Amino acid sequence: MHGKTRRSPSRQASGDTQRRCALTRAHRAKSDLIRFVLGPDGTVVPDLKERLPGRGVWLTAAYDTIAEAAKRRAFGRALKTDARAPDGLAEQVDGLLAESALGALALANKAGELVFGHTKVEEALRSGRTIALVHAADAAADGVRKLDGKARAVTSGQGLPAICVFTADELGLASGRTNVIHAALIQGGAAQKFLAAALRVERYRKGISAFADTHGLDTEQE
Repeated sequence: MHGKTRRSPSRQASGDTQRRCALTRAHRAKSDLIRFVLGPDGTVVPDLKERLPGRGVWLTAAYDTIAEAAKRRAFGRALKTDARAPDGLAEQVDGLLAESALGALALANKAGELVFGHTKVEEALRSGRTIALVHAADAAADGVRKLDGKARAVTSGQGLPAICVFTADELGLASGRTNVIHAALIQGGAAQKFLAAALRVERYRKGISAFADTHGLDTEQE
């Protein structure tokens, strides 16, 4: 798995319609879940955009939860029919989430809400309009540390979210650039969408432990 998103803003569950995870039985905001439907051939299909017809099965958006649901045939029990989870379903969902996030990054770039390179990132930080930093997962630790330190310096010690989910190659392909190691997200709607999508990828890869709250982890597993 790649890197992670650090110091990202907390999920906003208030006002978000809730569903129950078919495996853990925990009620969560839809933004913390992934919907699955049954395809014409009886195979389970992830429905990230929540638009596919048919009865849906909701699972916590965590790699280990989906892998366990497939292993324990939770889809068939929830749908009360013979539902087959394809091999590598958890990996398939990971790819879809990453693709969605990188697509959002491309849109943020087109909207002019991304700047690239160490020097330009420093300038963006001084402007006070930066909402997050983007570091390649394979970036040198020293460069990451220096920029994170500058972010703390211009925010009175609070720092900024640091996205470390994607490799330099993935960032470069999405932005149409080469050697993308560091970038800064500038205030704007497209930047916010990418930040949320990247956070979802990070939580998914971290697994169910990313969904711990004041009440602890899910404990009502079937």
